[in-house]
Amino acid sequence: MRGVAVGRALLRLALVGGATLPAYLAALGGSLLLAPWPARRSRWRGRVFQLWSRALCRALAVEVRRAGPPPEPPFLLVANHLSYLDIVVLGTQLPCVFVAKAEIDGWPVFGALCRAVETIFIDRKARRALHGVLAKIERTLAADQAIVFFPEGTSGAGHEVLPFRSPLLELPVKLARPVHWAALGYRVKGEAAPVHLAVHWWGEMPLGAHLWTLAQLPGIEARVVLGGEPVEASDRKRLSEALHRAVSEAFAPMAAVDRAEIERLVALQESDPAALPPILRRPSGAT
Repeated sequence: MRGVAVGRALLRLALVGGATLPAYLAALGGSLLLAPWPARRSRWRGRVFQLWSRALCRALAVEVRRAGPPPEPPFLLVANHLSYLDIVVLGTQLPCVFVAKAEIDGWPVFGALCRAVETIFIDRKARRALHGVLAKIERTLAADQAIVFFPEGTSGAGHEVLPFRSPLLELPVKLARPVHWAALGYRVKGEAAPVHLAVHWWGEMPLGAHLWTLAQLPGIEARVVLGGEPVEASDRKRLSEALHRAVSEAFAPMAAVDRAEIERLVALQESDPAALPPILRRPSGAT
């Protein structure tokens, strides 16, 4: 069985690479050819990203199930954050531009493709950069594109929706624009591995080791619940609270994640890292 899983992972990662290079070249080439027509260029990039997302989900055996109709661009949408898979899962349903953490910009291959499809990178530690990020989001909306971001600021273990950070919500308040929302959940097909270790990406999980584990799974179900009504509020704190409440009420993990188990693992990260499952241990030499 171990050999079957390893072979499955090797094939799937080869398919991921095979889908990513053509998508990058298509996004880059289309951007150059359509440079004189910014609106067409943006639509082309969005279409390439959507096709790439669907190809990756097929390659990794991710079955996406959606509840609720997708909004029409331009729009702002927030979602809970569980994994790097969230980006491609939402990408299969929404032609959109993501606001992503700055670290993704440095990821091999994936970072280059994200740049090619206009991903807006944010360094949450550099508060002075926030104004520039908000300006980019405003320009993107003005070009009739859709924006998606994860206000938790990090991906969680899946036992709850983490508190929402509000700085990026300053813009919809300023523009008096409602914000759409989505709730994400995952389930591993079969009994291969617990979802909070094999699909959800959190804590100190190294990306490479986690992706290798994920690629060995027999299959993954992803559920996307799109809110029927967008949310409005008079200030960003109230908007953040209202969106968090809406996402939390719709968030129903497809696989049970034991809160007590997550709390135990978090405590072990500080008290006894050697007792953690290997996927949660800090890479050798990390601080």
